[in-house]
Amino acid sequence: MDVQKMLLHRAAKPLLFALSLVPLAWLVYAAVTDQLGANPAEALIRDLGDWTLRFLCLVLAVTPLRIATGTPALARFRRMLGLFVFFYGVLHLLAYAWFDMGLDVGEIVHDIAKRPFILVGTLALLLLAVLAATSPHRAIRWLGAARWRALHRSVYVVAVLGILHFFWMRAGKNDFAEVLWYGALLAGLLGWRIRHGWRQRHKKYHPMP
Repeated sequence: MDVQKMLLHRAAKPLLFALSLVPLAWLVYAAVTDQLGANPAEALIRDLGDWTLRFLCLVLAVTPLRIATGTPALARFRRMLGLFVFFYGVLHLLAYAWFDMGLDVGEIVHDIAKRPFILVGTLALLLLAVLAATSPHRAIRWLGAARWRALHRSVYVVAVLGILHFFWMRAGKNDFAEVLWYGALLAGLLGWRIRHGWRQRHKKYHPMP
């Protein structure tokens, strides 16, 4: 099986797009058929946040997987996955604004300022908005490749803010199992990136004779 050829197939991106919408389709179906438990609004808000984190983990895993498996074609899916992180993050915020705050802008602003975990989550989403807005190829030409790469490294800041948001949200219920799992995964991916970057710089300044 030629994985590289499969990843380059013209149907690969539409298939990934459809698969990325499956979680949303399931949540809509579960909401309509009353399968979200005793508090469906809370379940919907929580699940949309969980899927935001999961897609963030997928985005951060693309480069390590690409290098480890020798499949450069994986890189062509990173932008789409990154946009789905933003998509699910926006839905997470909208669900909170609608079900918890009744779309009252004044109450939403007051709640964001009052509760640190919501403030941190909002900051993460604002950063994601910047990354989503600068994801097109024309943004690379406009910013310059070096500046664009530096800006998009802030995805790791988003990861830290996302985990902090998740931690504070679960702290009230003393439920840290999932937080530890996501934290360990994101720490591993960040550690890989730091190590890989250090090795690349070492090779650049200390080439093999």
